Amino acid sequence: MSENDMYGKLIAMLDEHGAAYRVIEHAPEGATEAVSALRGNTLAQAAKCIVVMVKVGKKVTRYALAVVPGDRRVDLARIKELFGGTYVSFASQDAAEELAGSQSGTILPFSFEERLELLVDPELLRHSEIYFNAARLDRSLALAAIDYRSIAEPRIETISQP
Repeated sequence: MSENDMYGKLIAMLDEHGAAYRVIEHAPEGATEAVSALRGNTLAQAAKCIVVMVKVGKKVTRYALAVVPGDRRVDLARIKELFGGTYVSFASQDAAEELAGSQSGTILPFSFEERLELLVDPELLRHSEIYFNAARLDRSLALAAIDYRSIAEPRIETISQP
């Protein structure tokens, strides 16, 4: 799926649910710190989206989309524990982009793929708005956190550390 297809899918979904959001156009940037500066949001309001691979025994591989505040790190050990895993790592770039439907640096805090479980750290949801690249390096969204939570229906778990 192209970035414009994912962007269109995102906007259509948000409009269908009557979500409160703003589109922010900016210079192309995928790094959380740099793009937050361009958008004018705090790092704590930025939804950092990382695909994690968890091995459960020898034969089962599961994937999680970990969404944490931009000023925190993903706690891999915690995700391993949540899944009852035997091994955990960041997914390869190819696997992450295939499951997320967009390139690294533009991964949305939504899962449109049943093999990708959405985990969101509660620290991110403390803010009235969250910010993220909208499946494009040159466009971001500011989305009401309450709308994000009701539309995305994530599993909310403490999965980050300072």
